[in-house]
Amino acid sequence: MEVEMMIKGLMIDPITNMPIVVLREGEGRRVLPIWVGVFEANAIALQMENVETPRPMTHDLLKSIISGLRADVERVVVSELRDNTFYARIHLRSGREDLAIDARPSDAIALALRVGARIYVEECVFEAALEETPGETADLTRLQKWLEGLDEEQLGKYKM
Repeated sequence: MEVEMMIKGLMIDPITNMPIVVLREGEGRRVLPIWVGVFEANAIALQMENVETPRPMTHDLLKSIISGLRADVERVVVSELRDNTFYARIHLRSGREDLAIDARPSDAIALALRVGARIYVEECVFEAALEETPGETADLTRLQKWLEGLDEEQLGKYKM
């Protein structure tokens, strides 16, 4: 089952100094932190802050190519968590054909922001997140509660 999510914000992991995209369940309290690369976080942040670049970024180019092929991004789905790595699919509709394209979640999210597509997470990803950290379930629960309680000011704006 796919659960609709919204981007709660971007933040920096205070331990690793890596960016985190924080997704929040649209109709619930669950959050899902996804660690991403600096360049990918920048692509997401630029779109979240409505910053226009003088030349197209990779995700802008991808948006143009999809549009030029007369296809639409229906949704993006964070579909799997395996060996501490998240996987995603970009669901496209081209004419009568539906396509599911493998992608990194950060790229799928950056594209979704650009085209106004909805973001989903498979229910099994939430379950796998708990299984991936068997000895750290209490820590994960504390992290989840901390992330759920963050307000917009605490998340702040992601700065490069």
